[in-house]
Amino acid sequence: MALKDSSVTRMRWSRRHFLAATLLAPLAGACSGRRGARRDPGGVLTVSTEQQASWVRNFNPLLAPGNIRWPTRAGIYEPLFIYDTINGKLVPWLSTGATWSPDKRTLHCALRPGVTWSDGQPFTADDVVFTFEILGRHKALDLFGVWSFLDDIRARGADEVLFSLKKQYVPGLVYLGHQPIVPRHLWRDVKDPVTFTNERPVATGPFTEITVFQNQVYELGRNPRYWQPGKPALRGLRFPAYPGNDQATLALLHGEVDWAGNFVPDVERIFVARDPAHHHYWFPLVGGTVMLYPNAARAPLSDERVRKAISMSIDRALLVKVAMYGYTRPADATGLHDGYARFRSPEAAAVGDWITHDVARAGRLLDEAGYPRRADGLRASADGAPLTLDVHVVTGWSDWIRAAQIIAQGLRALGVTSAARAYDFSAFFEKLQKGAFDLSLGWSSDEPTPYHFYRDLMGTATLRPLGDPAARNWHRFGSEEADALLAEFEGAADEREEMRLSHALERLFATRAPVIPLFPNPSWAAFNTRHFEGFPSARDPYAKPSPYSAPECLLVLTRLTPRGA
Repeated sequence: MALKDSSVTRMRWSRRHFLAATLLAPLAGACSGRRGARRDPGGVLTVSTEQQASWVRNFNPLLAPGNIRWPTRAGIYEPLFIYDTINGKLVPWLSTGATWSPDKRTLHCALRPGVTWSDGQPFTADDVVFTFEILGRHKALDLFGVWSFLDDIRARGADEVLFSLKKQYVPGLVYLGHQPIVPRHLWRDVKDPVTFTNERPVATGPFTEITVFQNQVYELGRNPRYWQPGKPALRGLRFPAYPGNDQATLALLHGEVDWAGNFVPDVERIFVARDPAHHHYWFPLVGGTVMLYPNAARAPLSDERVRKAISMSIDRALLVKVAMYGYTRPADATGLHDGYARFRSPEAAAVGDWITHDVARAGRLLDEAGYPRRADGLRASADGAPLTLDVHVVTGWSDWIRAAQIIAQGLRALGVTSAARAYDFSAFFEKLQKGAFDLSLGWSSDEPTPYHFYRDLMGTATLRPLGDPAARNWHRFGSEEADALLAEFEGAADEREEMRLSHALERLFATRAPVIPLFPNPSWAAFNTRHFEGFPSARDPYAKPSPYSAPECLLVLTRLTPRGA
């Protein structure tokens, strides 16, 4: 049965209405905002950003997001710079500025004077040097691969750091700038920073004090020595454990959450309409691109014909309508989201005709790849083994679960044995990082230029063997042609040259289909202003609005205030 069959559409829409009714049912008869109005947060902002059944106490900022508690990498610890995606600029943070040498091989970075760690010790250039030296000794912690282009780092006095590069690498500024910095005076005694859980962090960020940590809730208090005068205005942050989107949404509707970074179905009707004066949202399409990652280290996904066939089995219009409630649109074959809008090439996108829904053509590609249909309608290899491709997804991510179900149903219509497999986030993320999947939903990066986006998806520098954790290249695809274009980009003299190279990378991506773009992801942000104000919005777009957007969430955490303060 084709995915556009009316019975399938009716099934999906009935599920959608059932979900909305389920969320609304506990609220029947309740006055708008009444429950939220009774709650007195006392200056403590309640945030929903991670969906976990219970919390594990880990505040190691050198580990990948998903393994650690939010906001470890940007809120407890801090970077040198913050890239503001919405406004397209670098914001100085622990550094006040950086300049390149004439040959663009040395970066001089001035540090902000007067910053102290939360234990009162001074923050200095030695801390920055020490942090990067840890990454050099432990490849598993070098999430951005900085030592692939970094040759040396040294301090010049207490307030200046010199990064020496192996080659011209201007795009490396954001990788260096976004690295959270740890205190040398404490971490030099850590025997294994890869396994260190850092249960009592000492940091420079606005919220460093662990005031409560239980299985179902934890709270952070503000840093008494924070370097920005008068900030943070919030007394603290509170994080209840919600195992999935539905539970988090119910808490939001009840007024128990002030800032939520999760999918909310039918947000105007079930959230905004309950209290239009205080319930607001902003979902700009700058939250990366949601991808279907095919594991290129496993046959038959190493064959681009198979990857393209999988893509053509997906009805993206149905996926966006049913799974995403129309909050976004189908992706094009460049994979770029709206944060890269000025770089997108329509000509490059047109190369990728595999992005369209075409089950007949997808079938012909699988025939060519050696997976014809058997008499029972299932596709199989030459040895008779059925072609089986399951789709990994996170338990509780209701929008993604519906998307995975639609994708699996499209594959079954193609004759591929497929099912959506949901895992708790920790297990899901471990499988994603280690390549323990055939197909997996996932997200993309959103750094300043498409260089960073395509380096993650096509560059060989980010490749890791199966079983070794990969920070970004989860699908294990590498292209020497992409490497050559990326190398040119690294020394690009101006924006015109960057644009030319970006278009070339877009064409290569659209030709090879290393991953399968589904849709630009909204930067999810629903917020209740009854007790707090200052959230980013379409009227005041000073940063990405979602709490999970590190390190940009620092721009928000340092701007929010108790209402009327």
